[in-house]
Amino acid sequence: MFKFRILYIASEINPFLQTTMVADLVRKLPQAMQERGIEIRILIPRFGLINERKNRLHEVVRLSGINISMGDEEKPLIIKVASVPNAKLQVYFIDNDDYFQRKHVFVDKDNNFYEDNDERAIFFCKGVLETVKKLGWAPDIVHCNDWMTSLIPMYLKTSYKKDPVFKSAKSVFTVYNNPFNHKFIPEILMGKAKMLDIDEDMMHNLKSADFHGFIKMGIQYSDVILKGQEDLSPDILELFCEFEKEKKIDLIAEDENFSDSYFNMYNELVS
Repeated sequence: MFKFRILYIASEINPFLQTTMVADLVRKLPQAMQERGIEIRILIPRFGLINERKNRLHEVVRLSGINISMGDEEKPLIIKVASVPNAKLQVYFIDNDDYFQRKHVFVDKDNNFYEDNDERAIFFCKGVLETVKKLGWAPDIVHCNDWMTSLIPMYLKTSYKKDPVFKSAKSVFTVYNNPFNHKFIPEILMGKAKMLDIDEDMMHNLKSADFHGFIKMGIQYSDVILKGQEDLSPDILELFCEFEKEKKIDLIAEDENFSDSYFNMYNELVS
């Protein structure tokens, strides 16, 4: 059997954080693949409501210390790690004092959407790739989940396409019903998302500076697109229509055969 490596990226995972169904899938799918002999890495943001002492997070000093370019600024990247209880799975946490020390995820205590959530997503996506690069761990598949991870497929096909760690990586992007209504400032968003070998035309789907823009970026650049749930909203389904002629879009049922279905999809993608 062909052995390969999968990098899972998401905004949450049980038991450290659960706000949506994403956390459950990202908990059970990596373990199911690991039990088949696949090597796994998992990366999520270290949101402030994740209790470090309770979950036994500790900083990985050899990985921390990288600065991430955010427009004209550079923000320090801190990497922490913890083990999933009752499983042989490690989770790496992307941290930064400016972006992830708040005691809430995407909205404040008054349910106001954080205006810098776009920056937090950009920092997270860039931080993930730099962390894996510093690990020297070359994934065959990079499985991105939900809007916060949606820029990674673009980075893999542009800024990181010649990097030895990522040159062979294929990307999977799973879309969920987790929209937001906020509209960011396009100029700031585009400026901070930009990296080497990326021009403005490559980010044209991001110009709407909203949830749909992020989702369309993930769909545009990923090698496989998955529906994270059967009952996706009509406006999200409409986004797929723009890409149906050039992209195959699948739904993997969450039934007793889900592990086989994902495994077969991954195998087909790498082989």
